[in-house]
Amino acid sequence: MKKLNLENASYRYLEQSFREWLDVLGYAPTTVYNMPNLIRELFYYLETRGVSQIKELEVQHIENYYQTLKERSNQRRGGGLSNAHLNKHIQALRKFTSYLRKVGRLQIPQIKLTNEETETRIIYLTKEEIRELFTATEKATSEKNKPQEIVTAIQSRDRAMLAIFYGCGLRRNEGVMLDVGDINFDRSVLHVRKGKNLKERFVPISKTNLNYLTEYIYDHRPELTKGSKVEALFIAYTGTRRMQGQSLMIRLRMLQYHTENIELQEKEVGLHTLRHSIATHFLQAGMKMESISRFLGHSSLESTQIYTHLSGIPIERVQPFNNIPKYETGQLSEDER
Repeated sequence: MKKLNLENASYRYLEQSFREWLDVLGYAPTTVYNMPNLIRELFYYLETRGVSQIKELEVQHIENYYQTLKERSNQRRGGGLSNAHLNKHIQALRKFTSYLRKVGRLQIPQIKLTNEETETRIIYLTKEEIRELFTATEKATSEKNKPQEIVTAIQSRDRAMLAIFYGCGLRRNEGVMLDVGDINFDRSVLHVRKGKNLKERFVPISKTNLNYLTEYIYDHRPELTKGSKVEALFIAYTGTRRMQGQSLMIRLRMLQYHTENIELQEKEVGLHTLRHSIATHFLQAGMKMESISRFLGHSSLESTQIYTHLSGIPIERVQPFNNIPKYETGQLSEDER
């Protein structure tokens, strides 16, 4: 619905103001772009109902608007809007009303819309498949026309990518936004400054993964920076810009296709697959649910419990486990990594 034209100048201003608010708070670029677009649909609905000023907005307007969304057809594929898409609207509405309260535009109560149920389909890799991805980094992949030192640097960067997204379990945008200074080598921890919902956390780094990061940052990253002062951990081989999630995903797919495992090659693998994989492996190894939740940066145990279905371990079995310090600190053995 990006093509909706708003006649109300105050609504157009609010849309831009909301966008800038999200940007200042440090939300991901995709969130800064998409959320205001979803709120534009609310503004359009209000215009058609004669609500011309935001101070006239009430919770009932939002609830009625959401009901029209549930009844609206999907203009691209036919049928209704998917539950996943409806949940994006709910998230945008919650954030927008929060914005109205926090900037003092309108003291509207919190909306009480319940998320729609969605089918959870999570793909994860086995430990052996993770090892195969690390092995695939030793291959030149598609960098045949570049100098050998650049090829070696890119291979090292690929291992660092696996260390971050699998070994540290970071979300896609968390890894993209990492800077070199966010890694504390002395304490073997990684500082996630811009996690989901702007929460920051410290993530332990295993000895093996710390070695991969050390090798990349000190031995090979300078080949990519070429003297530039880019702070980003993951940078393109041109050395002038931060790698985005799409570029990192392409590298991961390239590793996937350069394994000798046909079954692995056919899996739908993305950066989040690596995060799902480490969580599942921790659970299978007996790590406490609360510890996995903290490691992943989940706001509640409910988000973490989806992995009990993947591992086949009932929650009742998982909760009592304790006295396993190597998992509490993220120090998996090299064989288990």
